[in-house]
Amino acid sequence: MDLTGFHLKKSWNILSPMMKTLKASLPLLNAMVAFEATARRGNLTAAAEELAIAQSAVSRHVANLEKRLSLDLLTRRGNRVSLTENGAALAEAIRDGLGTIRDAVARLQEADRDSFIIASGYDLVQAWLMPRFDLVTSLVTHGRVTLLTSSNPDDFNGPEVAISIRFGRPENWPGFVARKLFDGEWFPVCSPAFLDRHPALATEDPAAFLDVPLLHLAAPANAVDNWKSWTGAARRLPGPTFSSYLSMMHEAIAGRGAALAWAGFVEEQLRLGQLVRLTGTSRRHADAFYLLTRRKTTPTEQAVAQALLDSVTAR
Repeated sequence: MDLTGFHLKKSWNILSPMMKTLKASLPLLNAMVAFEATARRGNLTAAAEELAIAQSAVSRHVANLEKRLSLDLLTRRGNRVSLTENGAALAEAIRDGLGTIRDAVARLQEADRDSFIIASGYDLVQAWLMPRFDLVTSLVTHGRVTLLTSSNPDDFNGPEVAISIRFGRPENWPGFVARKLFDGEWFPVCSPAFLDRHPALATEDPAAFLDVPLLHLAAPANAVDNWKSWTGAARRLPGPTFSSYLSMMHEAIAGRGAALAWAGFVEEQLRLGQLVRLTGTSRRHADAFYLLTRRKTTPTEQAVAQALLDSVTAR
């Protein structure tokens, strides 16, 4: 196709005459991408770094494009370049075209994504997220929701994870946007029947817990969320120890002891009346529970994240 003498204007549509067939135009695609980067950066070296190719390759792509179109697109001054009038018009058209393609691909990938992955520790998924699972699935209209649970938070850093819920503080997660769900707040609970047998537990006196069966969650000796910290006792307190928070709460619901519950983990059991809170006071960890997303999110990820955040204040 001979474009000699073809005059470019601001309102032109160069793609239509160029693309008689897709096969014939494909060799120009890389050249157009290289030219657009050069036009935007105003520098061959910067364009090469952005595209992760050699500067000579960028220069060659641009030269091939000019030869193919029989037009001068750049004015060169060493490594720096400036756009000719034709070059400015073409750069704008390519930029608009690539933007349209990029947006279309993003929409297609969002619609065709196989799994929407939410990641967190097992106990938090079961205790906090599962009561909200229907909220998540109602917003993920394409694909399926997958719950990823692990005791290793590093497993949540993969690019396939849309949302993760973690315990800590924002500076622990560079590269993510962290929004607080709820504080690391904990307080004693037991079943209504257990409280009937031990009414002194409702007196706000920590010493009252020294005379009743206690349920313990396995934790380091200096952990703040344990019965020794709550009661101030120096001695070891009797009672079974659980490696699983949910197993411990199962025993508490069954009426076999008092347990220290995390606020976000126990709200469903409190709402259903399976457990009762024993004190108006609570203790707070220096860390908190956060919902993490990446800095660039899809509309679905944004909607799910916001719905989960809103659900905290709604209940």
